Amino acid sequence: MRQVHYITIAVAIILIALLYWGGNTVPPAKKPAVTPMQQAAANGAGSQGPNTMKAASFDSILTASRKQLPKTVADSVLFIENELAAIRDSSRMAVVFTKLSGVWERNKQYPVGVFYRAMAAKLESSEKKLTFAAQLFLELLEHEGNRAIQLWEASEAISCLELSLKIDSTNEEAKLAMASAYIQGTEQPMVGVQMLLAITREKPDDVPANMLLGRMSIQSGQYEKAIKRFETVLKTEPNNKEALYFLAQAYEETGNKQKAIELLEKCKMVVNNPEFSRDIDQHINSLK
Repeated sequence: MRQVHYITIAVAIILIALLYWGGNTVPPAKKPAVTPMQQAAANGAGSQGPNTMKAASFDSILTASRKQLPKTVADSVLFIENELAAIRDSSRMAVVFTKLSGVWERNKQYPVGVFYRAMAAKLESSEKKLTFAAQLFLELLEHEGNRAIQLWEASEAISCLELSLKIDSTNEEAKLAMASAYIQGTEQPMVGVQMLLAITREKPDDVPANMLLGRMSIQSGQYEKAIKRFETVLKTEPNNKEALYFLAQAYEETGNKQKAIELLEKCKMVVNNPEFSRDIDQHINSLK
């Protein structure tokens, strides 16, 4: 898993564009097919208002996930659950939660597996494990098509990160992950935006925060702001592939095609991948 979690810009970012920057938005992607787990979560998610949705419950996710297990695995899970119910010592419970997590993850029921992984981390009060569990929830959130489950995954990530930051309030990775969780998976995306802005006020050259803010500026059509963010990144990391690519996109959108071509040529050299180079060359030729 990458250490710094760069956000995949999605519907939540469009909301931020409207709330914070204004400007253009893009149409949402086609909705993926609904899985049994997603349907179960949707059935348990009631409407709170015209633009809000209630998060899925863990019970609904667990029930749907059990149906995906082979009988032998389901029996193993039940045995471990009974073992867990008989334990009162938290250190022993953490060990069993970890074992339970492994069974679910090996059977590709990742939301449940990560939930139990997080439970173990909470019992152990491990800053490292709490942050890691939160990052796993965010990875799941990026690939989840059901909003109710996204809300649940974001809530679980935030819960882990709050505990992690209580242990070490200076943990920047946890702060960035927290901002990502609020932006991607809650009805309060501006909380995440303000967290990123707070980081850049304290550390104007912070690379991950500027990357996130730069990509949101691209999404909202605020290309001049994006240029400033990505140029800030490149002062610190001249060969940052993402910054080079997105800065080229921002310059192209502002009409500076020559600058865009220069950046794409450099990005091509840094990436050094034949397939990527072919795609970039085609795009460069379209700009000439």
